[in-house]
Amino acid sequence: MTDPDDGAHLGRALREFAGSARFAQALTLLAVGFAFSTHAIRSLIGWPGLLAALVALLALCGLSLVARWRAVEWYGILPITILVFVGWCAASVLWSSDPGLTALRVLYLVAFAVIGVYVALMRDTIQIVRAFGDVMRLLLGASLALEVLSGVLLDMPIAVLGIQGDLVRLGPIQGLFGSRNVLGFVALIALLTFIVEWRTRIVLRGKAIGSIVLASLCIVLSGSPTTLAALGAALVALAALYGLRRAAPATRWRWQVALLLAAVAVLVTAWIVRIRIIGLLDARAEFDVRLDVWRELSRYLNFNPLQGWGWVGSWPDDAPYTWIELATGRPHASALSAYVDVYFQVGVIGVLLFIGLVGVALVRSWLLASTRRSVVYVWPALMLVVIAVTSFAESFALGEGGWMLLVVCAVKAARDMSWRDALAAGRPPAPTVERIEDLPGGGGSAR
Repeated sequence: MTDPDDGAHLGRALREFAGSARFAQALTLLAVGFAFSTHAIRSLIGWPGLLAALVALLALCGLSLVARWRAVEWYGILPITILVFVGWCAASVLWSSDPGLTALRVLYLVAFAVIGVYVALMRDTIQIVRAFGDVMRLLLGASLALEVLSGVLLDMPIAVLGIQGDLVRLGPIQGLFGSRNVLGFVALIALLTFIVEWRTRIVLRGKAIGSIVLASLCIVLSGSPTTLAALGAALVALAALYGLRRAAPATRWRWQVALLLAAVAVLVTAWIVRIRIIGLLDARAEFDVRLDVWRELSRYLNFNPLQGWGWVGSWPDDAPYTWIELATGRPHASALSAYVDVYFQVGVIGVLLFIGLVGVALVRSWLLASTRRSVVYVWPALMLVVIAVTSFAESFALGEGGWMLLVVCAVKAARDMSWRDALAAGRPPAPTVERIEDLPGGGGSAR
């Protein structure tokens, strides 16, 4: 007979294991790695394998959350902006041309949002930065190794992963991500993560410098004009935050207003001289491709401008997306702009909600980055700057790793600067105190 005490001991041991900081740390690494490796996983084991892995990951996250239920501050978990945007995408099932597909794609969107919420709840910002740094080093290192294998040692493409083997011609390379633009996006967020790691001294100096060189090399070899534009914006934002953090608190708001006016002036100027900028970035061909897609999209937008055609995320082999591909003469997985994609799929209301989600998260994270003592608070602000800028020319922020990253940054910013708490207390919003990041040096250990 089985001793009941053995079952009780086993259950207690399982709860302790699932509720441990080490399990949350390992699960965070697994979650970030999975979210940014979906192309490679899908290429190797197909959609069934990817979905099975996603369900298993969600189950582990649920187990960890249940085991640490009492330790989690559940109030105000999700920003209202995320809830409203995802809710509107879910509501598009009602008017979608393919309700079944829309329902499945909304569940896919929610799944990666849940993963992002788990990471934001279970780990401090410094621990999230460390997790992203470790994962990005592995993914970029593996990508470069595969490019060397394909382009130098074998001198042939690795078709299953979408690697063209152009390393000997100095790119463009795709790595594990199937596209030079996705590789450039991942390398850029990796570069900024490595810089924050270096400044917070959570990795050794040599490791930090080597990581920065690796990410910079991947950015250059990707040859992505979109990444170069986002890099420029991120470096400007980094310089602005460097100055704001050293400004006197009494005068900081004046500098914030001046920076806002300067940013508006730069955006207006960039729009006026956009053709020259495109020429300098050698992006005329890519810009023409986007114009063709947006021109075709505009023809179908007239039918459903307010609510869109229904949420699908990455484009399916279905109308009207196949019609657009036939008209442009090439396959597309997106509208090559997150804002245009959201506009087409969930209409004017949806794109306003998406802009609100990104904008509110960016404002919150920017205020935190410019006022908090620890350098680690710069990381969410820089991530959101990259997402906001990249979304003009790519749709990374609408699915998988890009969407998860957006949710992580939005949730962390909302929990550290909650407008709901501020309104309930009748005072202006102020950053809350977090137990690790606000210590001098921003160092941290597993929670």
